[in-house]
Amino acid sequence: MRRSRPVALVPLLLAAVLLLLAGPVGAWGPQGHRLVAALAWAGLTPQVRAEILVLLAGEPDPTLPGIANWADQLRAEDPDLGKRSASWHYVNIAEEDCHYDAARDCPGGNCVVGAIDRQLTILADHGQPLAVRRQALKFVVHFVGDVHQPLHAGFGHDKGGNTVQVHLDGDGSNLHRLWDSGLLNTADRDDADYLQHLQPPASGLDGAPADWAEASCRIAIQPGLYPARAKIDDAYVQRWRPIAEAQLRRGGARLAAVLNGALAR
Repeated sequence: MRRSRPVALVPLLLAAVLLLLAGPVGAWGPQGHRLVAALAWAGLTPQVRAEILVLLAGEPDPTLPGIANWADQLRAEDPDLGKRSASWHYVNIAEEDCHYDAARDCPGGNCVVGAIDRQLTILADHGQPLAVRRQALKFVVHFVGDVHQPLHAGFGHDKGGNTVQVHLDGDGSNLHRLWDSGLLNTADRDDADYLQHLQPPASGLDGAPADWAEASCRIAIQPGLYPARAKIDDAYVQRWRPIAEAQLRRGGARLAAVLNGALAR
């Protein structure tokens, strides 16, 4: 009986997701995370969707896209948790030929791989308080998106491309921001349009978060991802934007898979 009302809200919340996706284009960070979450929602089982609606009841925007950027807002909203979770957004393995070693690369579980594994365990534990599981869901949705951004699994010496200066359309930026925001923004699509462009979503993907990080890293070290010149030209965009888009598809498919696994009863 307690679940009947959230389940009945499914059509309303789907409508809310569509309204959100019709909004203006934001930076790749927010937009990319919303798109990964929206792609994942489409791949969830009805049972897991109902469970998520229970977990998100009372949120300002109780949808997966609505909570997808929460972890990036923590520095302003909860500085202590934001500081403690800062290292959970990435893992630096490019210097190690993209081979992940937990003891070396993720001491104490403080990297994106360890964070996904830990938060999925919390999310799957129905003995945990609802608020704790809700927070774990927010982290999982965000971090699965993060681990599919190649420079979140890149080099440590340049902070995932943050110290590599580039110029796009006359504006100064850095390589990390280019992949966080610049590449997708060149498509000039709002969320709803981009979601249609990303169809059909990826399928048949497996592996664990460590495998995803290694695969992202292998993109980060491909010849040409670090541009030969600071000015980003159309050739760079046309080569690399489809790869960024493919990572969104993979992120959505894998997020759906891990949520289906963690929340199935």
